[in-house]
Amino acid sequence: MSYSDFTLKKVKEQLKIKVVEDRDLFSKTNEIEISDYLSTTLKYNVPLALAVGTEKFRSELIIANILLEVRRILKDKISLFSGINLEVDKQQDLNGFCDFLISKSPEQYYLNAPIITIVEAKNENISGGLGQCIAEMFAAYLFNEKEGLILPNIYGVVTTGNTWKFLKYELNTVYIDVPEYHVTNINKIVGILVNMVNQEA
Repeated sequence: MSYSDFTLKKVKEQLKIKVVEDRDLFSKTNEIEISDYLSTTLKYNVPLALAVGTEKFRSELIIANILLEVRRILKDKISLFSGINLEVDKQQDLNGFCDFLISKSPEQYYLNAPIITIVEAKNENISGGLGQCIAEMFAAYLFNEKEGLILPNIYGVVTTGNTWKFLKYELNTVYIDVPEYHVTNINKIVGILVNMVNQEA
């Protein structure tokens, strides 16, 4: 078993994580103006990625570009990883590949603590990716703990590239944001991501 086998039910039963689904977490987060480069890139890439429809293409054309914008805004003080193996605890099935990780360490040659945000890409089914994302968030918390760099919150995102759903892990509880944000509201999405990295969301 790996992260991809986790459902919301398995997260609750196996990892003993409480899940709260009725919070409006990020609607008051300030928007951040994006660069002309990202605006132009998304205008060209989004229709193509959605037409092809594969998770890989959405990741490469939409999600990666948005995360690179966050890194640029934060003056390269974070590191981004894609398709990296996060093996934390095989006995709890906390192992497998994560679509994207954001670490607050600027080290880019290897994954270093603290991991701040997990971004899980999905074709269409946002709700189907929630269990997997939560398992990865919990694994990130344990990874940070082992490295002695505990953060108050770990954040998660499940996204189709077109639609973005945000999560927050705190004290063995995961809060799932009620709203979903569309890529047309990119300034809001980038604002939330930057605030997550700054631990202000």
